[in-house]
Amino acid sequence: MLSTALRRLHDLALVWTRPREPEALPARFHRRRVYVLPTRFGLFYAVLLLVMLLGALNYNNNPALLLGLLLGGAGLASLVAAQLQLTGLAVVAIEAEPVAAGTDLLLRVHAHADDGRRRRGLAVGLEPSPSREAVLNLEQGRGEAGLPLPTVERGWLDLPRLKVSTTRPLGLARAWSYAWSQAPLLVYPRPEADGPPLPSGSGDRVQSRLHPSGDDVHHLRSYRRGDSRRAIAWKPSARRDTLLVREYEQPLGADIVLDWHGLGPLPYEARISRLARWVDEAERDGRRYRMALPGQPPIGPDQGPVHRHACLRALALMPHG
Repeated sequence: MLSTALRRLHDLALVWTRPREPEALPARFHRRRVYVLPTRFGLFYAVLLLVMLLGALNYNNNPALLLGLLLGGAGLASLVAAQLQLTGLAVVAIEAEPVAAGTDLLLRVHAHADDGRRRRGLAVGLEPSPSREAVLNLEQGRGEAGLPLPTVERGWLDLPRLKVSTTRPLGLARAWSYAWSQAPLLVYPRPEADGPPLPSGSGDRVQSRLHPSGDDVHHLRSYRRGDSRRAIAWKPSARRDTLLVREYEQPLGADIVLDWHGLGPLPYEARISRLARWVDEAERDGRRYRMALPGQPPIGPDQGPVHRHACLRALALMPHG
């Protein structure tokens, strides 16, 4: 019951904190965007200090009174110091490489401070449940933190509020501020766990690649660590007094066509998952492939990271069926 009430109070407080809506980065933390409250230890410290001062006044103990005032001043100074840890800080970019749905997205949070002073031990988390936190340290005014973000479905992922907080220098107070980026991040579709192999290639263009277990001998090359002993050409190696390996040419077939309409009665989302799996398999095998999706011009044929991203992006942004 108490935890539920605290959660509702926390959600209500988020409505009134800045920023109240997503914003363009960089997000700069000025004094009106930095919030400061005592920690549990800070509250205990305040109660203990109050008891000490009451005792000193009751017994007219001037050294104890002086000590209490000094400790109270240190506590107030820690509130200001905690706020200064965040004031002037700017979150300049939040980026991540796309991953398949169901995999954690690794957010890279880039921060900058114009004054260039060292800021260490800043905690970075995501609201409303910052259970996972990363540590942000700024050296010479710049720093970066990596933060995992769970993903559920393909498409654009809107970022939640990013919370940057600190309890330094004494742990008596917690200062925090928020950054809320309006730029979404891309999540690839989840590949099919198990399915049929790649379709056979079609077209006139035939490729080949070098492989130790191919069909036709291509040439001899120097031995490299990890090569199979079966591929070693012993007689040429003996003549040249160095290990040589036979390298073969293995035909790969023509370009592969990944056609949406060629998947028959497969359900909508299952088609997307199968095509995503075939894209990864084609890249792993070094095959050229072309993707044909409804309502879009064909993508490719090509291969490589740029082509893979273009295909998976098109699949991720397909309308939800």
